[in-house]
Amino acid sequence: MYKAARAKALLMSLIILMTALLSACTTNGGGAGNGSPAATGTAEAGGGVTATAANTDQAGGAPASDSGLKGVVDGLPVPSLAGKTIGISVIGTQDNNDRQAYQGQIDRIKELGGTVIAADGERNDQKAIADIENLITQKPDAIIKHLGDTKVFANALEKVKAANIPLFTIDHPSEFSITNHMSDNYYIGSSLARHMFEDIDGEGKVAVFNGFYGVQACRIRYDQMKYVAKDYPKVEFIEPELQDVIPGTIEDARKKIQDLLVKYPKKGDLKAVWACWDIPQIGAAQAIDAAGRSDIKVYGVDAEPAALDLVADPKSSFTLDVAQEPYKLGQAAVDTAARYLAGEKIPKTVYLEPFIVTKDNVEEIRKKLTAGGS
Repeated sequence: MYKAARAKALLMSLIILMTALLSACTTNGGGAGNGSPAATGTAEAGGGVTATAANTDQAGGAPASDSGLKGVVDGLPVPSLAGKTIGISVIGTQDNNDRQAYQGQIDRIKELGGTVIAADGERNDQKAIADIENLITQKPDAIIKHLGDTKVFANALEKVKAANIPLFTIDHPSEFSITNHMSDNYYIGSSLARHMFEDIDGEGKVAVFNGFYGVQACRIRYDQMKYVAKDYPKVEFIEPELQDVIPGTIEDARKKIQDLLVKYPKKGDLKAVWACWDIPQIGAAQAIDAAGRSDIKVYGVDAEPAALDLVADPKSSFTLDVAQEPYKLGQAAVDTAARYLAGEKIPKTVYLEPFIVTKDNVEEIRKKLTAGGS
């Protein structure tokens, strides 16, 4: 009897031990197939992934590798893009600002070890839309969209989201974009307006180019200018507003200002000309300077090289410009994409600081832009 009882106890111990071992194997080996917390990190609306996946590479669960580079905006480490492909769509590269941002994206992706698929829309909305649709078919790990009318590109960007491709934008707000990157256009618009209204002593007629209100940067700058104008009741805006066009922007603007000078021939009739970007203002300043109208002042944004040449000329009507760092802006968008793909939490908007350019500091700003890659 003693032997039988001992044998029974031994058998029960073995059964308990085997049950424990099987339970441990099932718990530790569940992985993605069993929905374990370590494998269920999912993208959250507005940015990043859940904390459970924050330190893993989405492709295989391995820790995200550090590229060794620091973020151009915050100075924090940026993950590698090795093994990742990033698609880029820009509305055009005809002006220096857009060209620099485009190149900043390309260079940064390569620096981080990624592969680039770049498309230049050549200022043709339909081509740019086709570019985005073509990028979708190539299934990159992320797409960065630069500039464009928000409404015109809504359907194309919705297709990006439907394809489950993370979308990031530059100067292009969209409900389908995870993060938008921009210079502080609220500061640009209000500061440019304050300088302009103060320079003309708070009164007189102002001509405004307003052909691209659907582009976020132009919309914000224009709205801020009109908001500041409320405190200068003696300022009068000439109607109808001038419409800047693409292509042929400089020549078109020159002709429109020449016609305006005929309409307002007396000194003091027209005090200033405003635009949300530099290209039309180059033509405007050329027309004003050729007519010898030193009483009219020109204001623009983007620090185009030709515009800075005019600002630097003490005899030119181009009075004040606002410089951005477009190359850095392009880099920043790539940094954000790399962090998102590595599972890091990212912001909804990334802002870069602009700089006021006057005839007194234009050479200093030129050096700063050159040092920054612009």
